[in-house]
Amino acid sequence: TCENCALCERRERVVHGYGDVGAEFILVGEGPTRGAERTGVPFTGDAVGERVQSILGDLGLVRSPPGSEEPDVQNVFLTYLTRCRNPERAATDREVDTCEPYLNAEIRMINPELLLPVGQRPLEELAFEYTTLSEDELDIGDRHATTIRGRGFEILPMIPPSEQTDTERTAFLDHFSDVLGQDYRQTKGRR
Repeated sequence: TCENCALCERRERVVHGYGDVGAEFILVGEGPTRGAERTGVPFTGDAVGERVQSILGDLGLVRSPPGSEEPDVQNVFLTYLTRCRNPERAATDREVDTCEPYLNAEIRMINPELLLPVGQRPLEELAFEYTTLSEDELDIGDRHATTIRGRGFEILPMIPPSEQTDTERTAFLDHFSDVLGQDYRQTKGRR
């Protein structure tokens, strides 16, 4: 078990990525919630996970009902910037950097077409790694339900579902569906 940063001192369990390792999409959140830490599966165990699963279900990427502790995911992999949770604070930059090799290994192993950052911090971390955009070009409110062309991936940012209005949810679902209708695979040049 990892003991590379201070998050290990307060965690109950490590929450590794979960889902289809042949997926075309990776959903990346900031870090485990209390529910995800309890279940050991990203985006499960609480209302936050239920909202995410509901959106993924609407997109045809989750077959099980929202709220499942082991969702039946199809063509999507669920993960976080960090694998552990401190119940009193968000992860520090150093803690995110310490977990970065795990996320990078998942991305290299799965080799997705699209990265779906959920929230401001995942957007910034992925965009800094895979695009040439500057920090002032990365507001989640402005980038929600848009496509950012990256190096090897397209990035489709999402405002966290718990913060979305109905209009923002519909905009994301519509945009994602539009992207699926296009040949998004051209970014990889492999098909």
